[in-house]
Amino acid sequence: MNIRRLENSVLTGVTVIAAMVWVFPLYWALVTSLRSESRVVARPGLLPDEFNIGNYADALFNTQLLTWYINSVGTAFIVTAVVIVISMMCAYALSQINFPGRRLLYLIVLASFMIPSQALVVTQFILMDQFGLINTWGGIILPQLIVPVTIIVYKQFFDSVPREMREAAVLDGGGDYAILFKLFLPLNWGITTALAIVTFIGVWNAFFWPFLVITSEDMMTIPVGITQVNDAFGLAYARLMSVALLAALPVVLAYLIFQRRVTEAVMISSGVKG
Repeated sequence: MNIRRLENSVLTGVTVIAAMVWVFPLYWALVTSLRSESRVVARPGLLPDEFNIGNYADALFNTQLLTWYINSVGTAFIVTAVVIVISMMCAYALSQINFPGRRLLYLIVLASFMIPSQALVVTQFILMDQFGLINTWGGIILPQLIVPVTIIVYKQFFDSVPREMREAAVLDGGGDYAILFKLFLPLNWGITTALAIVTFIGVWNAFFWPFLVITSEDMMTIPVGITQVNDAFGLAYARLMSVALLAALPVVLAYLIFQRRVTEAVMISSGVKG
């Protein structure tokens, strides 16, 4: 019994330390963003000693932060919606419909999952240039629609659904689209929500590809726009921290709102529940 208590105490201590290590950069960014630039440079300290929201006002009104928000939200929502729908449909076909070349197609999906996205950057950039999509939302969105891992996750879930359910729906006269969206989709709302959140966060935080394909400041997304704030104002630490916190705010809110769904999805996919 004492050994069990000791183990629990050690695990609790390790968890607390890990949480503090993770939270400290966020705390430091918040404290820095609320200080004046002269205070940050002259005598930085760990404890909050100033409450200056001028940096946030500068970020909102003296940069194109709101435009970058619109670009990031728009592209992230479009990519998330398209990826979820096409991945679900593709996974349903691979899992539930017998057609020639199904196994070969699934092997191609698996192989594409193993190829690093950076290896496709040159080809994608040439294609976007030929299509005239450089410096457009289309140029940001199209290459990010390739998310094979979403197809794989959906297929694994669809494979676990009893065949009798689909057969009963077919006998009732249901087509594949009706079966997918009226039967299979309600069964996997948790997984769909989790995949949507992960995809949204990934697109929101994407830097490398938008940095390559966007050339004008009014088309930039949040991660790329932050670099322009740094270039425009030099090493303005307080202002830069305020922009970074404002940029991260939607992602944090999305996770806080949907964290229960994400937890349920992880439990379902791991076989603990259901």
